[in-house]
Amino acid sequence: MRISAALLSFLLTALVPGAVALVPGAAYAEPGEMSVACIVNDDRVSELSGLVVTASGYIAINDSNWDPSAIRIFYLDKKCKLTKSVGYPTAARDPEDVLLAKDGTVWVADIGDNYNASVRRKTIAVWKLAPGAKSPVIYRLAYPDGPHDAETLLLAADGTPIIVTKELGGRSEIFVPTGPLVAKSADGVPLKRVGYVRLPDSQTPNFLDSIGRRLVTGGAVSPDGRHVVLRTYADAFEWDVVDGDIVKTLTDEQPRATPLPDEQQGEAIAYTPDGSAFVTACDEPAGPTTLRRYVPAARPTPSPPASASGDQEQTLAVDDGGQPSNRLMFAVGITGLVLVVVGLIGVVLRRLAR
Repeated sequence: MRISAALLSFLLTALVPGAVALVPGAAYAEPGEMSVACIVNDDRVSELSGLVVTASGYIAINDSNWDPSAIRIFYLDKKCKLTKSVGYPTAARDPEDVLLAKDGTVWVADIGDNYNASVRRKTIAVWKLAPGAKSPVIYRLAYPDGPHDAETLLLAADGTPIIVTKELGGRSEIFVPTGPLVAKSADGVPLKRVGYVRLPDSQTPNFLDSIGRRLVTGGAVSPDGRHVVLRTYADAFEWDVVDGDIVKTLTDEQPRATPLPDEQQGEAIAYTPDGSAFVTACDEPAGPTTLRRYVPAARPTPSPPASASGDQEQTLAVDDGGQPSNRLMFAVGITGLVLVVVGLIGVVLRRLAR
């Protein structure tokens, strides 16, 4: 007799207090599954290019507006309602990414420089908004080899900013500062190239087709520092950070792909506070903006730590008192209960069929 997942879920949740439902979407989401986090329905919050997910909601930035004073840092609650915004003390050029450091400082990457711009930038910048500050402070940077367009800012474990460029050829360049950042410097701290990243091939549909699958439009580091993600207009590519070295990971390791199909000019991506999901946003010029939540492509299951005696199986099954652990006994009891109930249902169904 075949028993559906929904029926098993009902039996568990009805008969066992605290049992977790097994129905897809109820408690467990499949890798790659998308759901709507919330919808921004405020004309002041549009053309979103960067996003952070916080415990209380979201921090977002926009990259352009006919009115420079409308280019701001936005704070949204969990329902995407605007609660406050912060302006820049001087006009921001092209803010493309945002992150939240562990000390609560908001970093805004003013690093956009479109290839078709009539005048390319001599310097780019990051803005840092300290906790409690009324406005951010600018820190300028300069490429060693001329202008680059970029939309991704990452932060290394030691606080070093990492910039990943947006290259039409598909091989993005990775830059870091050559020294400490200097507030309000005119020339900017020089950057140095420290690596390249080339993303795997993809067939995910997007509004720019094959070009959109190569352009890096955003990125983020998980709150625990164990994962890093870069997105394109089509996909999110996630790496497991090796030895805490983000640059080496992006350069040498292979990522897992999570499709982000048919996002209209998707540019922002951020981890949830627990690191279990991505939230994305699109650079939509007008109308409601949907924040989408994706479950990353399946991550490798970490190996459980071995016991001091090397007898791992015994350690997991026996508690300190030498008796079977409560967790194991509970699991065995649940399994037996489900089997008994399934058997009873089979008997009932066979009798009804007579």
